[in-house]
Amino acid sequence: MINIMQSRFKLIRYFSITSWVAFGCVAAALIHFHASESKLVKSVQNQDAQTIHEMQTLLVNRAEEVARRDLLTAHEDSNVQLARLLSNALWEDPLAPFLAAARAIDFTHCLNLSKHEGTVPAPMPSAQTRACLRQLGARVRALPQFAALDTRLLGAMRGSRVVKIRMHDLQGITLYSTDHPQVGEDQSGHPGWRRAAREGQPASELSFPDRSAALRDLVDNRDVIASHWPVVDPRTNKTIAVFEVHSDITADLNQIQQTSADVRRTAADNQAGLERQMQDNRDQVQRSEQMQLVMLAGLLVLLYAVLHAIVRRAQAMLEKQAQESEANKQRLAQSEKMALLGQMVASVAHQLNTPLAFSKSNVFMAIQALDDMAPGIRSASRALERATTSAGDTAASRPLELDTDSVRSRLDQFPDELRMTQDMLGDVLMGLDQMNEMVDNLRSFTRLDRSRTAVVDLNATLASVIYIAKAVISTKIRVVHKFSRLPRLACHASQLNQAFLNLILNAAHAIDGAGVVTVSTAAGGQRIRITVEDTGNGIHDDVLPRIFDPYFTTKPVGAGTGLGLAIARDIVTEHGGTLTVKTQVGVGTTFQIELPIPAGQAA
Repeated sequence: MINIMQSRFKLIRYFSITSWVAFGCVAAALIHFHASESKLVKSVQNQDAQTIHEMQTLLVNRAEEVARRDLLTAHEDSNVQLARLLSNALWEDPLAPFLAAARAIDFTHCLNLSKHEGTVPAPMPSAQTRACLRQLGARVRALPQFAALDTRLLGAMRGSRVVKIRMHDLQGITLYSTDHPQVGEDQSGHPGWRRAAREGQPASELSFPDRSAALRDLVDNRDVIASHWPVVDPRTNKTIAVFEVHSDITADLNQIQQTSADVRRTAADNQAGLERQMQDNRDQVQRSEQMQLVMLAGLLVLLYAVLHAIVRRAQAMLEKQAQESEANKQRLAQSEKMALLGQMVASVAHQLNTPLAFSKSNVFMAIQALDDMAPGIRSASRALERATTSAGDTAASRPLELDTDSVRSRLDQFPDELRMTQDMLGDVLMGLDQMNEMVDNLRSFTRLDRSRTAVVDLNATLASVIYIAKAVISTKIRVVHKFSRLPRLACHASQLNQAFLNLILNAAHAIDGAGVVTVSTAAGGQRIRITVEDTGNGIHDDVLPRIFDPYFTTKPVGAGTGLGLAIARDIVTEHGGTLTVKTQVGVGTTFQIELPIPAGQAA
């Protein structure tokens, strides 16, 4: 009987493997989620920090821009007020006389030189134009009114932030400048002059040392505000000139820049502090998540330990139940074997009883025949003894007293009686041969005199099984065999005999009334095939999937244990083979066993 416990499901093993695989997947998922969450938090914090940094930078730049605009507005008002004050205070003397004298000098022909040269509008006057304007500027500086105006304006500038004062006519020519070499320059392209001269509106702008050459005419590279103010003739209320006042705002701009730098440093410090705080928060969150992971891992390990204990207990219970089930199955199988053995014993007893009966009768008759022959033999022996004695007696001449007819009659009967005795003893010998054959087949079937595994001829073992099967199945069912030449196979012969007998008996039980069970063998492709085919009713589709289940039977209650096919399949499986079934309802069923031939052994 195959040990089915060897193929039992290992609950603890598969639970452990499944649990660790599941724990590994969960751990990998948690680590992935943790890493993704950390990256997301870091990305969000970095975006927030970048947004805050951009907002702080924008705020600082906006504050600096507002400060510059406010500074420009304040100094523009101051310069405009100064220009208005100067124009009003100096109008009568010396401003009006100077303008009258300066306008008497014609700058038109110098400006026309550029037109003739095709450079209008000219971004920069030509060298000839500049030379012409310098000559006329020298004439302006030579005017007596210029010196008087210069003295008054320089006096007004003293002690103030004003670093330069210029005055331009309506053509854009510089008629006066505290920087005397600039007198005669053409400023008609300056936007501040155009706004003041043509629109009558004051205009101001910041001028830095690194600005374009048109604005880089300051003293000591200072930052200034240049304000243009239209000079209005109080008599005609018309613009007759443009005042340009340059105020030094270097200190104010430095203060603004210093304040902006302080604000930027503060913002940078705040940004650095914010980043440190965010890093601390990330570290704290990461430590918290790691602690949670450790706690979760601990809980999982605890859960695994509890479940392992439960599964271990369940495994023990399953093993106990499996052992009990196996013991019950073996007891049922043993009871089935004992029942089959009882049938076999009854059949064998019946088969042995016949040769034993006639052998006993023949032996008794042979003994009786020998007893009947004994008196004749004794009479013949006495007659022979007397005849021998009489022949030696020469003195007596009287005739012998011998019943020769009786002796001859008895002697004539001896051959027939001896032949009859020989026939009876021959029948006894034939009966003994039959009993010897039956014993040999029984011994071959059980293989009780062999080791557990032996190299056997399967055809011979099948012949013994068929011989035994015929003793227990109905005489209406013929069991025929078709054996092909097979290689000898190392196997557990007693177990295979049980499997073969189970299949043959199952085939016989599937036949109602008369029928045929065919047992055939074949070899090929490193496989030995044993086929048991019957002409029974076949197996229905709803029953077919369950025929190999232990305890499943379609027989009436008490007529079978339902273990025959299950045991046969387990035995075949233990030998590395397969047991398959093909059936057709109303035609019959075919069971086929395939056993592997060891490598290197010819099929």
